[in-house]
Amino acid sequence: MSKAFTRENDAAPDEDDEEEGVNALPAGVKNYMTPAGHARMKAEFDRLWKRERPRLVETIAWAASNGDRSENGDYIYGKKRLREIDRRLRYLGKRLENAEVVDPAVREETDQVFFGATVTVQDDLGAEATYTIVGIDEAEPSKNRISWVSPMARTLMKAREGDTVMLMTPAGRRELEILAVRYGAIEPQ
Repeated sequence: MSKAFTRENDAAPDEDDEEEGVNALPAGVKNYMTPAGHARMKAEFDRLWKRERPRLVETIAWAASNGDRSENGDYIYGKKRLREIDRRLRYLGKRLENAEVVDPAVREETDQVFFGATVTVQDDLGAEATYTIVGIDEAEPSKNRISWVSPMARTLMKAREGDTVMLMTPAGRRELEILAVRYGAIEPQ
């Protein structure tokens, strides 16, 4: 079939939903974020919308004015990159639109675990770990920042200092004792 009769987006019809599936929110819940996470996401949106996209559109227009587009690398790459930026902008726009910013630094003191808490736990083998419960888009397991919808966070939610909770893992059931719960500003990543 001639390329003239195909649409550019025929190759990957589900491409737009790719990022959404990775960090999908449970149905009917808000997109909780810390102020730092919201600011980081807003800064990325602004950078893409105000700087990168306009520059790329200029490049594509220049490349298109050069004539034959079928073998024009600047044009072909530019259009592909523009689709990627537009897809990311749609994703960020949806996330920011549904964002519920929760600042743990202004939360009243409590020994109960909620969004934004930094929780120190000890497992049944005596190993201690500290986790901070953050938004889905802010989760970074290597820094012990876990998403509020993760199994660990859901197990800890609403428990109090001194409580023991059961966490199901692939290796089996683990007991976790909550040693400390604190709330404070969460530094940007």
